[in-house]
Amino acid sequence: MARAAPPALLLQLLGLAAAAAAAAAAAGADMVSIHNEEENAFILDTLRKQWKGPDDILLGMFFDTDDASFKWFDKSNMTFDKWSDQEDGKDLVDTCAFLHTKTGEWRKGNCEVSSVEGTLCKAAISYEKKYLSDNHILISALVIASTVILTVLGAVVWFLYKRNLDSGFTTVFSTAPQSPYNDDCVLVVAEENEYAVQFD
Repeated sequence: MARAAPPALLLQLLGLAAAAAAAAAAAGADMVSIHNEEENAFILDTLRKQWKGPDDILLGMFFDTDDASFKWFDKSNMTFDKWSDQEDGKDLVDTCAFLHTKTGEWRKGNCEVSSVEGTLCKAAISYEKKYLSDNHILISALVIASTVILTVLGAVVWFLYKRNLDSGFTTVFSTAPQSPYNDDCVLVVAEENEYAVQFD
């Protein structure tokens, strides 16, 4: 079991860890706490793409000598861990947790700020919706539905028009009835009718 830290050493340790936490807070961030494998994998993936510093980066976790357990600086519950197979030292008084950026495992190390070249922090950023709001989605759906309905209605009207045109029925869409005679025949028939009237 870990021995209790002398008050002066504990205050110094908390002062060093608080300095790292204060540096994070000055940038509008908090030291990170990791609560599941997905968060750990996301952080590791982000670090692999962007981090160019040392392999170990300070997490927001410290060893609390009062109850001999690791705790997050943000006071959230410890629901997940990813400790490496490293042996625990006898003295965990000034111990903090570090994320190894190559493996994603957590390691225990000295909390002294002078040895820490990177601190993993989290910050809330404003989120701008890049998709349509509910009203825009409703309007878009109505426009699409109206277009589909009008297209189907147009196809039905066209089908009925073509069917009625072939069957000889007259509809509003039908043209005037065609004479069985062409233009030359109509002229000859009209002349014959005119002569017949004259002889009578």
